Amino acid sequence: MNKVTVIGAGNVGATVAECVARKDMVSEVVLIDIKQGLSEGKALDLLEAAPVHLFDTHVKGVTNDYTATANSDICVITSGIPRRPGMSRDDLLGTNASIVRSVTEAFVARSPNAIIVVVSNPLDVMTYVAYTASGLPGYRVLGMAGVLDTARFRAFIAEALNVSVRDIQTLLMGGHGDTMVPLPRYTTIGGIPLTHLMDSDQINQIVERVKTGGGEIVQLMGTSAWYAPGAAAAEMVEAMVKDSGRVLPCAAWLTGQYGLEDLFIGVPVRLGRTGIQEIIEVELNADEQRLLDTSAEHVRANLAALERVLKASNDS
Repeated sequence: MNKVTVIGAGNVGATVAECVARKDMVSEVVLIDIKQGLSEGKALDLLEAAPVHLFDTHVKGVTNDYTATANSDICVITSGIPRRPGMSRDDLLGTNASIVRSVTEAFVARSPNAIIVVVSNPLDVMTYVAYTASGLPGYRVLGMAGVLDTARFRAFIAEALNVSVRDIQTLLMGGHGDTMVPLPRYTTIGGIPLTHLMDSDQINQIVERVKTGGGEIVQLMGTSAWYAPGAAAAEMVEAMVKDSGRVLPCAAWLTGQYGLEDLFIGVPVRLGRTGIQEIIEVELNADEQRLLDTSAEHVRANLAALERVLKASNDS
């Protein structure tokens, strides 16, 4: 693999491009946006940072020219309008669905064998939109949510316990949003279960903060986060480029796993050169399965809402 395209040169997309370039694992990163000069300017800025950070990845920016993305191995889609104060991820449904569909079609026409990573919100539904628009098999389309959510979980645990984030392993499943399902009993610090180091009240407080982590940043800044989401997407890209077999939580197309099918939702997967190489089924207790089922119902409700939006648009 030697070429990665990032669609959308806003804060998240530019951060993805920077993180991928600095890892020096591909020969080229193409950054594309509809705003004239935005991608070109950010790509030039990154190129000029290469001698400082010592990476050889070539970064190219283009304005709405998908010929430059041809023969990409991986595409990260960050396009769409960001959240504003008072907006939920679901409020973005109609507008971002149209954007994601159009950019997916334009990209796949030139890179039919690529893997697509979706970052646009509402994440689980936008991943479905990219899947249907691309015509690619399910294992080559995935959503970035769990890596970000577990990063927040790990950051808050590290802060509370005054330990290194390097020693924390977590698992989180479900949809990206308030119905996500953190799994404290699958969380360890240096191999020690979280439940041995933190009482249930502290754990629950952190879990609730993780669920609203994106909204907390929106309230503080007036727009969505970008450093952590961009780094999380780049971590997924790295796992596939290096064919490392890393186990990460991603929004994956389920075909019966966990009793769910025909939707994208966050589950642990093994990533490699072909995309999702395996969906890993961990044992859930009754309460955890119930929470996952509830999260799946929310994703299905958003899919139904998308169908209503599309129907209304077609009728008009």
